[in-house]
Amino acid sequence: MSSVFISTEDARRGWRDALPAFVVLLLIVLVLYRDSALAMVEIWRRSDTFAHAFLVPPIVLWLVWRRRDVLAGLPTKPQPWTLVPIACLAIIWLLGELVAVNAVTQLALTALLVLAVPAVLGLPVARALMFPLAFLFFAVPIGDFTQPLMMEWTADFTVAAVRLSGVPVHREGLQFVIPSGSWSVVEACSGVRYLIASFMVGTLFAYLNYQTPWRRWTFVGVSILVPIVANWLRAYMIVMIGHLSGNRLAVGVDHLIYGWVFFGVVIGIMFVIGARWSEPEAASVVAVRTMPQLGSAGQRRSVSGWSVAMLAAALLALPHLTLRAIAGAESNRAPTLSLPETLPGSWAAAPEATPWQPAFQNAAAQQSQLYRQGEREVGAYVAYYRNQNYETKLVSSENRLVRSEDYRWNRVDSGWRDVQAGGADLRLRSTYLRAQGLGPGAAPHEMLVWQTYWVNGRWMTSDAQAKLYGAVLRLLGQGDDGAVVVVYTIGEDRAALERAMSEFSASAWPALEASLRQTRSQR
Repeated sequence: MSSVFISTEDARRGWRDALPAFVVLLLIVLVLYRDSALAMVEIWRRSDTFAHAFLVPPIVLWLVWRRRDVLAGLPTKPQPWTLVPIACLAIIWLLGELVAVNAVTQLALTALLVLAVPAVLGLPVARALMFPLAFLFFAVPIGDFTQPLMMEWTADFTVAAVRLSGVPVHREGLQFVIPSGSWSVVEACSGVRYLIASFMVGTLFAYLNYQTPWRRWTFVGVSILVPIVANWLRAYMIVMIGHLSGNRLAVGVDHLIYGWVFFGVVIGIMFVIGARWSEPEAASVVAVRTMPQLGSAGQRRSVSGWSVAMLAAALLALPHLTLRAIAGAESNRAPTLSLPETLPGSWAAAPEATPWQPAFQNAAAQQSQLYRQGEREVGAYVAYYRNQNYETKLVSSENRLVRSEDYRWNRVDSGWRDVQAGGADLRLRSTYLRAQGLGPGAAPHEMLVWQTYWVNGRWMTSDAQAKLYGAVLRLLGQGDDGAVVVVYTIGEDRAALERAMSEFSASAWPALEASLRQTRSQR
C-alpha cells in the first residue's frame, strides 16, 4: 500500500475543525467543575506555600506558544478511546467530592484538562505538548502532607548542628531548649514552601536549558535536594544568630525574612551553576506522519472532534447528576450526641470539666466527658460529623490533637496500639504528649492519647480508609455519618497510664460505640 504525506493545507484544515471543539470542551470542563477550579485559586490566594501557582497557567500558555510552528504542521486526529479514562477520572472526581478531598478533585480536574488534548486534537499534538501539559499539574496545591516529615528532619538537623557547635540542647519532640531560650519547629519552618517553589522553577529551568534527559533529571533532583538542605542550614543559622545575639536578632517575624533572603541566594547560586552546562536548543523539525492512500470510494472518515467533545461532555455531566440524587436522598437532621453518665467497670462521669480537648473543627455534634474510677481519671472526646463538605469534614488536615501554636502540650511519641475493646481487637493511634510550662520543679506530666475513627458502624485508624469507606457508603445511599473518638489520661508514670487506658477501653468501649450507633439512628 502506497503512502502520501499530509499537506500543510490538510493540517490547517484539521486544526480549523478540531480547535473550536477543543476550546468548547475546555470551557465545558471548567464550567462543570468550576467549584474545584475556584477552590484551587482560593488556596493559591490564601497560602504562601502555593502562591507561585498563579504563574503556572500563563507559563503553560507561553510554553504552548513556543511550540506553535511545530503544532501547525501536525495532523489532528481525535481519539475516541480517551473517553474511557475521561469516565474514570469523572468517577475519581465524584469520590473525592463525596468526601471533600481537595487534592483528589483538583488532580482529577487537571487531568481532565490535560486529557482533552489527545481526545480532540490527537496523540501527535499531545506528544508535542508533553511538557506543558505535565507542567500544568504544578497548579494543583498539594504537598502539605510532607510537612510532619520535613519538620522532623529540620528538628533533627538543627539539634545535631547546635550540639556540634558546643551548645547544650534538650529536645522534646519538635521543641528544644538551649541556655538562651526555647525554640520550636512549626509549619513555617518545615521548608515545604521552599521545596515546592524550587521544584517547579527547577523543572522549568531544566526543560528550557537542557536537551539531554539525564541533564534534565539531574537538575530536577538537585532542585529537590538543595531547598531541603538549605532549609536545615537556615533553621540552624537562625537558632545560632538568636543565641549569639541574646535573642535580639532572628526571632519573631524577622527570622522568616532572613529565611527567604537565604533561600533566594541559595537558589540563585543553583541556577547560575546550572547555567554553565546549558545546551543550545536544537532547531525544531516538524515530523509529519504518513497516512495510507485510499481511493475515494474507500476513504475512511475519522471521528470528528465535535463528536468526541460532546460525548466527553455527557460523561462529565454524570457525576453532577449523581451528586444531586445523593443530596436529595440524604437526611438533613442534625445529630444529637450524648455520652453515658456511667460506664461498665465502675467508671462514672465526674462533675469537673475535662482538662483537655483536641482541636477538631466544625463537627455537627461533639461532647467531652471526664470519667473517674477511684483515683483514676480518663477523658473521652467524641466529634460527630454528618453531611460532610469542605468546611465540615471528619478527616482533615485542620483536625489535630494539638496545634503547633499550642505550647501547653508537646508531642513526644506516637505509634499504634492493639487493645481489647469490649472483647474485640481494636487498633488505635497512640500518642504521648508532655505538658509544658508547669513551673520550676514541677513533675513532668504526660498525657497518653488513643484515637480512632468510627465510620457508619466500623472502626478504622487510617485517614485514607476512612475517606474511601465514607465515599463508597455515601455513593450507595447509606449516608456519610462518621466520628472521631479520643480517650486520654494524664499522669507521671507511663506504665500506670497504659494500665488505666487498657482497663477503660476493655470495659467502657462498647458503651461508647452504643452512643454512636444511637446517634446514627437519628437520621
